[in-house]
Amino acid sequence: MNNLESIARKITAILFAQQSLASAGFIAAATLNSIVGKDLSQHATWAGAPTAIYLLAGAFASFMWGYVFDAVGRRNGLSIGLGMGAIGSGMAFYAIAIHSFIFFLGGMILMGVANAAVQLGRFAAAEVNRPEHRGRAISNVVIGGTVGSVVGPFIAGPAGKIIGAWGVNELAGAYLISALLFAIAATVVFIGLRPDPREIGKAVAEKFPDTVARSNVARALREIFSQPAALVAMVSMVLGQMVMVLVMVITSLHMRDHNHMLGDISIVISAHTIGMYAFSIFSGRLADSWGRGQVIIVGSAILVLACFAATLSPDVLPLGVALFLLGLGWNFCFVGGSTLLADQLSPIERARTQGFNDLLIGLASAVGSLSSGFIFNAFGYNLMAYISAAFAFIPLLFASFWTWKLARKTQALS
Repeated sequence: MNNLESIARKITAILFAQQSLASAGFIAAATLNSIVGKDLSQHATWAGAPTAIYLLAGAFASFMWGYVFDAVGRRNGLSIGLGMGAIGSGMAFYAIAIHSFIFFLGGMILMGVANAAVQLGRFAAAEVNRPEHRGRAISNVVIGGTVGSVVGPFIAGPAGKIIGAWGVNELAGAYLISALLFAIAATVVFIGLRPDPREIGKAVAEKFPDTVARSNVARALREIFSQPAALVAMVSMVLGQMVMVLVMVITSLHMRDHNHMLGDISIVISAHTIGMYAFSIFSGRLADSWGRGQVIIVGSAILVLACFAATLSPDVLPLGVALFLLGLGWNFCFVGGSTLLADQLSPIERARTQGFNDLLIGLASAVGSLSSGFIFNAFGYNLMAYISAAFAFIPLLFASFWTWKLARKTQALS
């Protein structure tokens, strides 16, 4: 407790490691979910259903994890969540082997619950760092997804060949590897995440009080999100996630329909996930030095550009660039929004409010995932991308207006 900065660095490093391992597992599965959904359900309309179920489970679990993290601590909560991810991946592997769509959806439910716990890890990094370092702390955890963005999509091919040699559908291989990665991540967290970030967060709040009013009574969620800054943070994360999911989920099926091989699909998804995570080191530092609102504005604008770019061509290079931009725009909205929300909360409000925020993120992205299959099947890929661009304009407008109002207020006070 005497050296809070040293402890914060250690905790952030452990959270980076678990994010790296878990994201590789989640991304390996996400690369194939729509293809598996179509194969097991025998209809393209349901291609987005596995990801939608995964996201819905994660959405509702997020609010639950907020209370669990407060009750048992961040370390135990993350360990339990990652263990559930390992079980869910094992179920998905078995479901493909026996060709059961329902059992596969059951595995997706557990993986979604696990992802909800993992995503809350970014706030654990924020709470153990001083306020002016929160952006980079969140980004240092989110950047762990870079490992997943490189490793995850490329697991599908080699793992599929190994599993195929066993006489099992090659699509099952990625899920078996995912189960192993989740088990390793759970072990890393359980052994290494000491002391618990919950306790360090309380000490940091006492030593570095920010502008949020301190009291022994937590504000109601309605009161928190009625504040303009908290509302902008939530809108940027919720709609940024939904736009990203709408386009990303169905792109692999779009490419499959244009006769691309699994390797080409993996390259495009890898470009997307690199955009999602690799530039976190910049987005977090920009959020600290440049401002939370400006980062959200840039991210929203990039999302709009990405959606239009995705309609230009079904070839690998243009789609790879568009999906990279889609991931980059999401990253700026996610990191900027997460940091802005963390600024607004006292220690006793954090886990519950952040869990509710991630519930909304999950619900919006689940709707986007399920809708993508129906829109794609009925109207095609391009219209789906145009609809996504329209949604991306909303956080752009919200953040621009809030930033303008804040600048006017600052100028008036000076």
